[in-house]
Amino acid sequence: MMEKNSPLHLQEIIFGSPDSVTSRRISKWEDDGIVRKIASRIYTSNFEDTPEDIIQRNIFPILGNLYPGAVLSHRSAFEFKPTASGQLFVTYKYTKKIKLPGITIRFIEGAGAIDGDTSFSGELMVSQQERALLENLQVSRQTGADSKTLAYPQIEEKLEQIIRVNGEDELNAVRDRTREIAEELGMHKEFEKLNKIISALLATRSAKELKSPVAAARAVGLPYDPARVQLFEILFRELKQQEFKNREEQNTTTQAYRNFAFYESYFSNYIEGTVFEIDTAKQIIATQQPLPARNEDSHDVLGTYQLVSNRQEMKIIPYSGENLLDILQYRHEILLSARTDKNPGKFKNKNNQAGNTSFVEMELVRGTLLQSFDFYKALVHPFAKAAYMMFVVSEVHPFLDGNGRMARVMMNAELSSAGHTKIIIPTVYREDYLGALRRLTRNNDPKVYIRMLERAQAFSHTIYGSDMDAMEAILNQSNAFKESNEGVLKIIEK
Repeated sequence: MMEKNSPLHLQEIIFGSPDSVTSRRISKWEDDGIVRKIASRIYTSNFEDTPEDIIQRNIFPILGNLYPGAVLSHRSAFEFKPTASGQLFVTYKYTKKIKLPGITIRFIEGAGAIDGDTSFSGELMVSQQERALLENLQVSRQTGADSKTLAYPQIEEKLEQIIRVNGEDELNAVRDRTREIAEELGMHKEFEKLNKIISALLATRSAKELKSPVAAARAVGLPYDPARVQLFEILFRELKQQEFKNREEQNTTTQAYRNFAFYESYFSNYIEGTVFEIDTAKQIIATQQPLPARNEDSHDVLGTYQLVSNRQEMKIIPYSGENLLDILQYRHEILLSARTDKNPGKFKNKNNQAGNTSFVEMELVRGTLLQSFDFYKALVHPFAKAAYMMFVVSEVHPFLDGNGRMARVMMNAELSSAGHTKIIIPTVYREDYLGALRRLTRNNDPKVYIRMLERAQAFSHTIYGSDMDAMEAILNQSNAFKESNEGVLKIIEK
């Protein structure tokens, strides 16, 4: 029969106690080698991990047990982890620095929990958002990872995120609550700093005082999605590190260029679910007349072909962020001219998503596209610029419909303007294409995406000539028209 208080019931962390019975029991366990002491009043039954690891994963129960009524505050109330230098900031009854294995607890004398602060672990409390904002605007003698406060731009970005997610009314509510807390805790100077930031974000004061790029963009009316811009930077860095093959355009005659453009348009629409028999699509292009029974679908094919078969149009690439917006809207108006319910030529007026992926919110479209241009203009190789541009448009999804086709038009304009082979995404390659996009979006992995496009261009480089039947024969040999589950893409060299 198991004894009462058997060591098998011990938790990883055991706390010292003023109770004599408990104290003697812990001393016996220590003598018997059942527990070991790793810090003042802290014992563990774990003999495998280091004291630093044990303390770090149990730090909040430790604080809640040894320092009842303490308030996790300042930057720690936002970060919920030690800083890079191992600092954790807590408001308590006194100012003191206590070192534990791997972590230094910085106690700051101040008011205990107030109405609205959150119970966290045992008797440990956490500063509510509004109180933590004020705490982080206090003066700190330390800097960097030793500072009790977040950097000023980080505070601005937290406030900008409130607007981005819940709107201006919510930010005003935050301001009202911080005003009340500042009165209760005597933090009037901190409130004045906060009020200036909020006023700048709401454009009632000059944006010059703001230090964060995302906050400043919001203040001047061009808010953007910082997570998407960070993703664009990941792709940009990978593209800058790689060398890409120069695949020069082989469809140099007008007829050959148009032949390629037909298949480019056909496959681009097929990927999006606009499915025609190949001969029917040829008839639509040849006659420039939509099928009466499928007027909108026919116009989608015609609109795509009108763009990608026009060599002069496909030489146009953006020279500025604003010009990028203009080009996108102009081409989208042509692409979806028959779908008036999709607002051709206008950025989306409601948010969109595909499966579990939510794209950039409608009010952040312009700002995100403008922010993306800085990376674009730093790219040199046409393939790198094409891969980057295609992903940006796909990821932002700036329109209600036609985003995939528009992304591929913008990609191929980069290649065509440089005299390089444009890229066809054949039906059989659809899942590889979509899977690579998802991997970059969800896993921050650009390598698969880049390899996918390189393979697609290598395939497209074999599709050339003024004889449309010969071009189609190569496509058939390559399995281009098969569904993704019916075959794999073959690159047939002529």
